[in-house]
Amino acid sequence: MAPPRRARALGARPRRGPVERPINARLVRGTWLLVALPLLLAAFTVGRPQPLPPPTLPPSFDRATAVQLARELSRDYPDRAPGSAGSLGAATWVEEQLTLYGFEPQSDAFTASIPGLGSVGLRNIVAVVPGVSERAIVVTAHRDNSGEGRGANDNASGTAALIELARAYAPAAGTSTVQTQPSHTLVFVSTDGGAWGALGAARFSERSPYRRDALAVLSLDAVAGTGPPRLLFGGDTPRSPAAALVRTAAVRVLEQTGAEPARASALRQLLDLGFPFTLAEQGPFVSAGTPAVTLTTLPDAPQTGFGDDPISPERLGDLGRAAQATIGSLDPGLELAQGPTSYVYLDARIVRGWAIQLVLLTALLPFLIGAVDLFARCRRRRIRLAAAARSQRRRLAFWAYAGVLVLVAARLGAFPEGEARPLPPAQDVYRPSPVVLGVLAALLIAGWLVAREPLIPRRPARLEETLAGHAVALLTLALVALLVVATNPFAVVYLLPSLYAWLWLPAVHAGGRAARTALLVLGLAGPALLVASYASRFDLGLDAPWYLLSLVVNGYVPRVAVALALVWLAVAAQLTALAAGRYAPYPVARRSGPHGPLAILRARRARLRQVDALEG
Repeated sequence: MAPPRRARALGARPRRGPVERPINARLVRGTWLLVALPLLLAAFTVGRPQPLPPPTLPPSFDRATAVQLARELSRDYPDRAPGSAGSLGAATWVEEQLTLYGFEPQSDAFTASIPGLGSVGLRNIVAVVPGVSERAIVVTAHRDNSGEGRGANDNASGTAALIELARAYAPAAGTSTVQTQPSHTLVFVSTDGGAWGALGAARFSERSPYRRDALAVLSLDAVAGTGPPRLLFGGDTPRSPAAALVRTAAVRVLEQTGAEPARASALRQLLDLGFPFTLAEQGPFVSAGTPAVTLTTLPDAPQTGFGDDPISPERLGDLGRAAQATIGSLDPGLELAQGPTSYVYLDARIVRGWAIQLVLLTALLPFLIGAVDLFARCRRRRIRLAAAARSQRRRLAFWAYAGVLVLVAARLGAFPEGEARPLPPAQDVYRPSPVVLGVLAALLIAGWLVAREPLIPRRPARLEETLAGHAVALLTLALVALLVVATNPFAVVYLLPSLYAWLWLPAVHAGGRAARTALLVLGLAGPALLVASYASRFDLGLDAPWYLLSLVVNGYVPRVAVALALVWLAVAAQLTALAAGRYAPYPVARRSGPHGPLAILRARRARLRQVDALEG
């Protein structure tokens, strides 16, 4: 005879449900099978971009002339920091050099706010070679430096190469080495403020009348260093330039140097698409939809101004010829595919950005299904979520207060003010003063005490209450994930660790604290990866958080991304309270107790005295 049903139930494994086993592991694992299809599709989208044909004539770049120009500029105007006398002298020097070759340089003066320098005047100098077509090929090089050294390599070498490239097409008799009119209009731009966030390039990409007809942009930055040549093609937004341009520039460098230029690793490219950032001048153009690349010999880590001299004449000649050959490949009239695009380079192949986005989007499905299933189970068991939602709302209010506090402090000048461009990591101007940090810390602590009072546990939370707290936090996290997909799908790469680590917190809540802590810390891997990337890439060390904060306060990071990060922090705070056993559902009725941080502290001290008196 079979045992009674109730008896079997007593010795059976706990059934799946919102209390005993709140997460349907089988459903979540089964949904992961859906990710296989987009992964297979992404494998089939891997392609090899073809370079444009080589120029018909060999490059005529004069290395000796370029070396002489670079040494003259760095010798006569060693300090070319924006707003300095050397900056004005360097601008006049570039105009004089272009005038010698028959150009009529155009000057675009503008003002920019630079942290540590204030509001300074800047000038872009433009020389134009009319072509058969109004479509333009733009060559840029910033002539300024940080002022810490002579800047022979960064960027007198790029400026010298720019002038020598312009001479090849010069209108003055006896100076041009190209006898025919170019098919495209050639625009040579000596930008200002390049060492301070590519300010001149951003100005040109936003205001220049030539920007609308720009076919491609080639930027020359420190092309005479002893390091290996590198190609930079990241933008300020999650976009990539035409792959044919990147491949053409790489092949032309290979022909002149015997080695392919270095590129960022595939992981670095993916991280930069998730959190778009670049210090080079191609960034504003790529974000505006114009294909652009930067040719350089500088590493990511900041270099001292005294470490870039002497320059390498051989490297300057090789990269100058490669730049001229790239122009020669672009000029014959072949158009590049433009429009919003993105990809990740793998050696000589690329993985399409839309395929990567599809994989990341599909990777969200197991989490979303698990979170919705948890919510449905809570509803079926009639577990109330209102108190947990109020607790989450209270934490959201605190982090919103923290964000507003930082922005108000920035408006009042507590942080360095400047344009919405990234600051050079070598400068220390992004560090807030200790006084500012002390005031902010005091205000944050006061706000935390006010926000925390209703969340202090007065009794141990029941299992149903903690489950409601998990469900609300995970649903809020699901909303954050969907909004991230709507703004920048590549940013999901930073969110995935928290999704799948924190999804299992309800399942281990009844277990040991070590398991809860491990999952909680694992969910922080995404932001930790971002901070560690900047700490190592730019040699920032412990200053990496302050540098990232400077990108937020000056407006370089979109406000939507900042708001989503604050919501994520509120979710992390609720889950931290749950993992630590300090969670309490928000009370239904407002307490009649004291309000304000000082009153709360006095009341708490009085309660402690009463407890001591009772124990005594």
